[in-house]
Amino acid sequence: MLSNVKIKLMRDGAKSPVRMTDGSVGYDLFASVEEEIINPGETKLIPAGFAMELPRGMGAFIFARSGLGIKRGIVPANCVGVIDSDYRGEVKVGLRNYSSEPFTVAKGERIAQMVIIPVETPELCVVEELSDTLRADGGFGSSGNK
Repeated sequence: MLSNVKIKLMRDGAKSPVRMTDGSVGYDLFASVEEEIINPGETKLIPAGFAMELPRGMGAFIFARSGLGIKRGIVPANCVGVIDSDYRGEVKVGLRNYSSEPFTVAKGERIAQMVIIPVETPELCVVEELSDTLRADGGFGSSGNK
């Protein structure tokens, strides 16, 4: 059963996150600033203008918009942002400019996408030994290219 997520708009003119199509998994997030210039190699924290109340057992994850990332070099600075269910502050996106050109963020521009995902938080147990597997400790390409 789907739970509702409460959204509180925090700034004048702020927009609620929106799924752009029925098949969209991510909710587009909109800049809630008049205008902000992000110079090449620079990171700026851009407010999205809303806070939310996620149900316990859910997390919100902030990802790049493919158009901004691939075409403009503008992506979340921390790769994927994580919003916990007990956070009630304004959602902000740290955007990094990996391009060689300044990028202007305009008010209401789509800056990232948010995906809400059920999460589990199991108890972690420190042990002396782990079970064996065929892969064992092989990683970082150990399974080969086929």
